[in-house]
Amino acid sequence: MIEQTHQGRVVLITGASSGLGEQFATMLAARGARAVVGARRVERLAALVDRIERDGGAALAVALDVTDEASVRAAYDAAEQRFGLVDTVIANAGINAEGPATDLSVEDFDAIHAVNVRGVFLTAREGGKRLLAAGEAAARGRIVILASMGGLHVLPGLVAYCASKAAAVMLAKGLAKEWVRSGISVNAVCPGYMMTEINADWFTSDAGRRMTEKLPRRRLMPIDALSATIAHLTSDGGAHVTGSTIEIHDGQVI
Repeated sequence: MIEQTHQGRVVLITGASSGLGEQFATMLAARGARAVVGARRVERLAALVDRIERDGGAALAVALDVTDEASVRAAYDAAEQRFGLVDTVIANAGINAEGPATDLSVEDFDAIHAVNVRGVFLTAREGGKRLLAAGEAAARGRIVILASMGGLHVLPGLVAYCASKAAAVMLAKGLAKEWVRSGISVNAVCPGYMMTEINADWFTSDAGRRMTEKLPRRRLMPIDALSATIAHLTSDGGAHVTGSTIEIHDGQVI
């Protein structure tokens, strides 16, 4: 049985300044990966790197705007200079804007797709390019795209977000097919409602609590609900999983 080892891996995680990105970085660094954490809020990244290093891990913070191709390239350059080839990528950065489609501004629509679609594409493509150029090392390539159950099921008041996450799912499938012979594995993970820093105000409000009570299990998923799946997909043991769309939603859309 192949272990879910991360020793020697270099993982680049976008949107790592809070929430799931921060969770993934901490978890994978504890498993031996060298974590390159990227986001626009660099002061929060510095605190995350300090915490990982205090716990005996290795990490690097990089200022990263996933919507900007030059910024994405610079992040990979910095990662390679410090740790070597990035063989593991988690395209996690994402944003949202809630409300009826009739009230959604064009600016908000474009911003959602710039981060959730173009940002995912630029992040995954740059990682794939460098892995392919590395020859046999490409077989260690693991790319995980964080989509959402909203990419597969309609969520009320989230038309633009759901459309962007559906695009993210298809990006994962398309890239997996394009790179399948190289050994690079590309998969999409579609989580359900979770309590994170971004949505905490909503889910602790009266309306948010009422919504939670209507879920089949009357609960939100914890922040670490994806950890076991992410650990597998980004490990040596995940070599035979590619082109998959994995839903983890605690039965919220059954």
